[in-house]
Amino acid sequence: MIKRKSKYYVYIIECSNGAYYTGYTNNLENRIKEHSSGHGAKYLRGKLPVKLVYAKEYKYYKNAVHAEIDIKKRTRVEKEAMIKAYVKSTEKLAPPAPFLLSAKARKQGAKRGDDTRVQVCKKTGGF
Repeated sequence: MIKRKSKYYVYIIECSNGAYYTGYTNNLENRIKEHSSGHGAKYLRGKLPVKLVYAKEYKYYKNAVHAEIDIKKRTRVEKEAMIKAYVKSTEKLAPPAPFLLSAKARKQGAKRGDDTRVQVCKKTGGF
């Protein structure tokens, strides 16, 4: 039995004007670089910079093409729901933040990303 090494991706890019572009590729990283440099799809040339907001891997080319067609038929609201679910699922896979909010900052209503962070000790996990 021959093992398949190929991977195909369906992706959604958000343009600088807020529009979505959907495509498929076998090299996602390279394709995003092409789009960002203006050498990808003509549709994106005047809408730079672009941001990858959704990607899904497929084992077979045909499945990726069908998925792209299906996504292109969806409304903007449906695409945004897909993107929101994708972001939520990838947040679970993200590594833990190297900084935590201090108790004092939490009481004052600070949120992640504010400048009131306390660095976590890598050896003990404490402050």
